[in-house]
Amino acid sequence: MGSFSFREEIMRTFRRENRCVVWQPRLEHWHNVNRGRGTLPSRYVHTSLLDLYRELGASVRYYYGESGDISSPKTYLRFEYFGGASVEEVHEGEVIHVFFRSPIGELYGKKGLGEWGYSWHYLEHPVKKIEDLDILQYIVTHTRYRFDHEFYHSAYQALGDLGSIQFYWERSPFQRLFLQYAGIDTTVAFLYDYPERLREYLKAAEEAEDALYEVLVDCPVQILNFGENIDGRFDSPRIYEEYLLPYYEKRVAQLHRAGKFCHIHIDGAVRPLLAYLKAGGFDGIEGLTPLPQGDVSLEEIREAMGDDLILLDGIPMLYFLPEYPIEELIECTEKVLCLFAPRLILGISDEISPPGDIERVRIVTEIVERWNAVSGG
Repeated sequence: MGSFSFREEIMRTFRRENRCVVWQPRLEHWHNVNRGRGTLPSRYVHTSLLDLYRELGASVRYYYGESGDISSPKTYLRFEYFGGASVEEVHEGEVIHVFFRSPIGELYGKKGLGEWGYSWHYLEHPVKKIEDLDILQYIVTHTRYRFDHEFYHSAYQALGDLGSIQFYWERSPFQRLFLQYAGIDTTVAFLYDYPERLREYLKAAEEAEDALYEVLVDCPVQILNFGENIDGRFDSPRIYEEYLLPYYEKRVAQLHRAGKFCHIHIDGAVRPLLAYLKAGGFDGIEGLTPLPQGDVSLEEIREAMGDDLILLDGIPMLYFLPEYPIEELIECTEKVLCLFAPRLILGISDEISPPGDIERVRIVTEIVERWNAVSGG
């Protein structure tokens, strides 16, 4: 598209000034896994991640180097502990042992690497009983944050016009407890059995994050992602209203005052939460997954989001698998464009799977380029 700059068009999209649509398929996991397994298609064997994007005519949303790092929340931000608090990870084969240490006690958690070694999930959560919140609270209130300007500048130079630097950080205090520290079952038990202690912990954890948000406010990155991984099957309307929405409203307003744009990652079932998509003050919603992979239609998402929210993604990952007809991918892509453009940064909900057909990314590129040639002028 000649002098088309993804970086500039992304910023125009968030300023609601765009006419063109940016295509951001998120290829990192596909590239990392296939490179690690030696299964990259022959034409891409010697292709770097950024060159893969250039080859396919697509934009980069998150860039944290070519290393295959799976701890991207700690790439642009550095976490430091004080007062005798520490968190240590020890890798042992396909298991990561996590030791949470403080002067008042220790917690132990265990992570398992995914099938291909480029993702992880908790096998054993560190918070197992209500008393463990005391230790966790000590650790989260004895954590400092700093922005890694050196990494940012190197990433900015490497990325060039392929994208606008953005990143996500640790989840909100409730979602972190839900998905990382205690797990869903234990957190729900705390909700019913120890509601006051839970609220006390969440208040302390949120206040401790004031320092984190001062760093975010001052950092040079203009687009910030709340990487919450919201799923309506677990984050019920009651939980969303009581424990999440007030946090989002406060923090998004704080970042908006600093001139930042914010979007939130909602990649699970969304039907119970459709009424809340416009709540919180976000500029956009990332990862929303329509049928046949999710639980709502594109039309229902469009109605719930209204005219101003930006959709980031929109094409179900399933359509990039070889067993799905290409015609369904084409039809879906065209529908997403018709329903959401120009309030759209087109992507895969939420990224292409390692077995996916990478050449289908090129098919979407061609569709988007034709669309922009007509709509963008």
